[in-house]
Amino acid sequence: MISVNSNAQAEVNRVLDYLSENRGKKIILGQHTQTMEQKELVYIENVTGELPALCGFELLGYSPNIRYENSDKECLKEVREAQNTLEKAWEWAEKGGLITFTWHWFSPLGGHDKSFYTQNTDFNAARAVTEGAPEYYALLSDMDYMAGLLKPFSDAHIPILWRPFHECDGTWFWWGGYGRDTVRKLYRLMYDRYTKHFGLNNLIWVFNSALKECYPGDDIVDIITRDMYPPAHKHTACEEELSGIMNISSADKLYAIGEIGTLPDVKAICENNIPWSWYMTWSNEFACTENYTTKEELKRIYSYENSVTLRRLPNLYG
Repeated sequence: MISVNSNAQAEVNRVLDYLSENRGKKIILGQHTQTMEQKELVYIENVTGELPALCGFELLGYSPNIRYENSDKECLKEVREAQNTLEKAWEWAEKGGLITFTWHWFSPLGGHDKSFYTQNTDFNAARAVTEGAPEYYALLSDMDYMAGLLKPFSDAHIPILWRPFHECDGTWFWWGGYGRDTVRKLYRLMYDRYTKHFGLNNLIWVFNSALKECYPGDDIVDIITRDMYPPAHKHTACEEELSGIMNISSADKLYAIGEIGTLPDVKAICENNIPWSWYMTWSNEFACTENYTTKEELKRIYSYENSVTLRRLPNLYG
């Protein structure tokens, strides 16, 4: 399988080939982290003796328009903890692990507290995709700043599973609050700018939504994902959720669980040839306690022969 970006680096296509060859047979285990401490990885390794093959990193602390003077203690704590985490991404790349980024993007203009939430900003995303509007230039300014942070990874040929505008089918984030057409335009604007203007040819383009109406097009999406938070201790193969996003496109696309709380039933996924390429558990209580997944279940998942952990991941970087 090759990238939608005709100029994609060889490492990108190597990752896509690996995912394609293993779909329905193996699944990559993933874990989101958002601090330098990465307590989620510590917990997993202590319980299982293994590490996930995929690590997620949070970019919210790198947002250019964080309004420190208008932010509460909770917001400032989350920002402080998320800053400098790209250092950990570089360390993870040195280990040969797969990387995915999540960007809770503080609104490019105005806002207060966690302004990635629609309720905390009046930033108009529909105007942000209208050339000439102040919102448009603010959006591009933020986008270009992030491109600068991504470029060293591109220069080093480190593939990134890039999942912008996540959960765009909901209205809780500013990028999802102004209609489906706006969502599609935002994604395409970023794709064009990052591939054509900046040449970030290390990005694997991941779309994250359960709605076909949000889908920006087969020509700019490599992988379709959705987020889900099942009831505590309810471990399933998430087959129904997969069928919901397989209808988004008729093209040959890969599918993955962008975020999950309670871990899926990995053995059922593989034994029933359900083509989830990876899952990524969310952070904090979802990964560091037994509130959603017991230690025994975590051990079963990480010891299952078709679970791809960091130790079982082949060298995809060349």
